[in-house]
Amino acid sequence: MAKDKHTSQDKLWGGRFTQQTDALVERFTASVSFDRRLYKHDILGSIAHARMLARVGVLSETECAAIVTGLQDIERAIETGGFDWSVALEDVHMNIEARLIERIGEAGKKLHTGRSRNDQVATDLRLYLRDAIDAILQQIKDLQTVLLDIAGCEAETVLPGFTHLQVAQPVTFGHHMLAWFEMLERDRARLKDCRRRVNVMPLGAAALAGTCYPIDRAYTAQLLDFDTPAENSLDAVSDRDFAIEFTAAAALVMTHLSRFSEELILWSSAQFDFVDLGDAFCTGSSIMPQKKNPDVPELVRGKSGRVIGHLMALFTLMKAQPLAYNKDNQEDKEPLFDTIDTVQDSLRVYAAMLGAMQIKRERMLHAAASGYSTATDLADYLAKKGVPFRDAHEITGKIVRHAIETRRELTQLTLEELRGFSAVIKQDVFDVLKPQGSVAERNHLGGTAPAQVRAAIARARERLAR
Repeated sequence: MAKDKHTSQDKLWGGRFTQQTDALVERFTASVSFDRRLYKHDILGSIAHARMLARVGVLSETECAAIVTGLQDIERAIETGGFDWSVALEDVHMNIEARLIERIGEAGKKLHTGRSRNDQVATDLRLYLRDAIDAILQQIKDLQTVLLDIAGCEAETVLPGFTHLQVAQPVTFGHHMLAWFEMLERDRARLKDCRRRVNVMPLGAAALAGTCYPIDRAYTAQLLDFDTPAENSLDAVSDRDFAIEFTAAAALVMTHLSRFSEELILWSSAQFDFVDLGDAFCTGSSIMPQKKNPDVPELVRGKSGRVIGHLMALFTLMKAQPLAYNKDNQEDKEPLFDTIDTVQDSLRVYAAMLGAMQIKRERMLHAAASGYSTATDLADYLAKKGVPFRDAHEITGKIVRHAIETRRELTQLTLEELRGFSAVIKQDVFDVLKPQGSVAERNHLGGTAPAQVRAAIARARERLAR
């Protein structure tokens, strides 16, 4: 940042003050270091406000044109690095307005007619978050598309499904990927719903009580693509529910990615060896040459706690605030901005990482054939032969214990051994004891059978296209 040419005496609100702001207080209260990322939305809101003021006769068309042109020039200057941000001017709003006055003179001083920084910042934040939600929705969709592509390729790939991190029953890898798709689909639905409540316009509420000027809030809302103006001026300037709601939805996105990360970390370990994440998404050790560390999923798992922490920070920020606006609300931006950045970065890196992931099918199948994963299929087989399920469960348990004691898998037992536990067992039992046979049997809506996976993928692609 260039040397600040502004002083406390330059403050646009300084008329009733006789002393300069203490230098420490100035630095402590300034937000321009982080809220300047709102510049596009601040300028967008100011242009709409100026056009509305011209429409109702508060500004002349000449004044409005000068303001609009001046703001557009400032936006270009910011984007090309030709704008000097001033801590003395506190925030993005005052910096832009002060530069506008420098550029166009008296007309620039009229821009703030009928509004306050209170409704201005609330409007900027909603505009910014609306765009961020739209970007995140697309990034979720991109990740879902990667998952569907993997699921289609791996519809018949068998791996062990787990409960309590113990081998439970065989599933298909495609079915497993679709589970993550469904989590992200709920995330997408939550964010779409959240966007509706974000897309309400505070502008026109002014400081807290509205304004005495004949403003046309419906016209301003139309210019800014808001669904509607906020109904109550007190609530409009003080509400941060939308930021909390978004961060809650974002925390769920990160929680889902964190769970996925835990599986990828396990799957890429030597003990599982189900997947290879690719060298581009891993790092090595400074001392152990053999190491290939899954840093990306580990960091995403760690960053989930960061976003959950931001949610708690925003709840705590708002819990004791009386109406209307309080300076506390300056503290809403850094957690919100970091949440947006963290979610977007995590979704981007996940889509790239999964797109490059190598699947070790033979290793997955071998693991699925171990650990007695088809024991439930054996119990179901007995039940279908007329054995009451509780008896079938007990018989199967005894067969598993026999296999454990003889250090064999169920498929390695002979037919004679199996018939020693139940006379209803025939040669066809070996069809259901194989992992491929197990998954094929679950051929119903929501099941793990390859045919069901392919049908679910088709339905999922239709949902993404809506």
